Amino acid sequence: MTARAESDAPMTVPASTVPVLSEDPFGDDVLTDPLPFHAALREAGPVVRLAAYGIWAMGRYAEVHTSLTDWQGFQSAAGVGLSDFKREKPWRPPSLLLEADPPQHDAPRHVLANVLSPRALKKLRPAWAADAEELVAEVLAGPSEFDAVAGLAEAFPLRVFPDAVGLSQGGREHLLPYGDHVFNAFGPVNHLVEKGQPRVAELGAWVASRCTRDVLAPEGFGADIWAAADRGEITPQQAPLIVRSLLTAGVDTTVHALSAILHSFAAHPNEWTRLRADPSLVRTAFDEAIRLESPVQTFFRTTTQDLRVAGADIPEGEKVLLFLGAANRDPRRWEDPDDFDLSRDPSGHVGFGMGIHQCVGQHVARLEAEALLLAMIPRIRRIELTGPPQRHLNNTLRAWGSLPVRVELER
Repeated sequence: MTARAESDAPMTVPASTVPVLSEDPFGDDVLTDPLPFHAALREAGPVVRLAAYGIWAMGRYAEVHTSLTDWQGFQSAAGVGLSDFKREKPWRPPSLLLEADPPQHDAPRHVLANVLSPRALKKLRPAWAADAEELVAEVLAGPSEFDAVAGLAEAFPLRVFPDAVGLSQGGREHLLPYGDHVFNAFGPVNHLVEKGQPRVAELGAWVASRCTRDVLAPEGFGADIWAAADRGEITPQQAPLIVRSLLTAGVDTTVHALSAILHSFAAHPNEWTRLRADPSLVRTAFDEAIRLESPVQTFFRTTTQDLRVAGADIPEGEKVLLFLGAANRDPRRWEDPDDFDLSRDPSGHVGFGMGIHQCVGQHVARLEAEALLLAMIPRIRRIELTGPPQRHLNNTLRAWGSLPVRVELER
């Protein structure tokens, strides 16, 4: 049932009586530990107002899921951040994947879905498995205590993904800070956005320069996108923007997903023992970690018309902030939602979004996680935290900046 179809609701709740929360969801305290705010958001009601920004918000699973799948009522083309593209100029050309709706969204999505399909990725599996084996062996040859973010979660995507796209070696260090700024820019202009502003022009120019046909390797995701342009499936003007989508969202999100998985196992050693006993649970572990930690915490939508959601009327043209992280821990949907549990079926989580804008690159992240975990399983008997992990704050992403761990090797 779409939000617009809720004709059998017993009553309409006027905007003046919709619950209002005064907390700033983009404040450092909430970004550091969003769970208390998420609980308050869910308990306040299915639809709330956020006083700090004069916008609407949803944190319960049912309403978040419905809004993500109702692209006709909750559009992405006005931007998936706080900025409204219908009223202000975007700071960069909008994404053809994230910030577009049908029909403009259809061809780019179709092309990238084919380029990144499980069948297309199958040929990368042996090489990525070998790269994971090599990286894990290198890390474990060193001290038993190390930072799992720098040593594994960042190192592995930066080792395999740029090559798969077809990037040359120079300048790859720009990928993480560029992606970090893009996801910060979906929020308000706070100190996190201001921190990245001095390098925006430099990083944006470098990324744009890597998306043209002449600088990409003759084989890889980038070349495949340009080949689709040659076949007339997309235009030559769309091709570099689709390559840019890969470079923008293909590294940071995977780094934070891998960090979430490693933290989950370090904090739940019994689940690591369970995974070692049954490596077929690797994919379940991936989705359970994404559900629990939700590396992508929020996305905005904009109403295309007057809508009724859970009895509340939301006018046309309003920004609505969807809390994916809150929905993924909603006890109305999940039993013991704060537990990391490999016996759970985590399918249905909204950590990758849902509907036509669901993350098209999730199969890449799954393959990277699978390769890394399968390389670790036979070598590491136990992984544990040696100190408090440190958060890396971002307006949109939930990320670990450092993850101090100790590993006990299999002898």
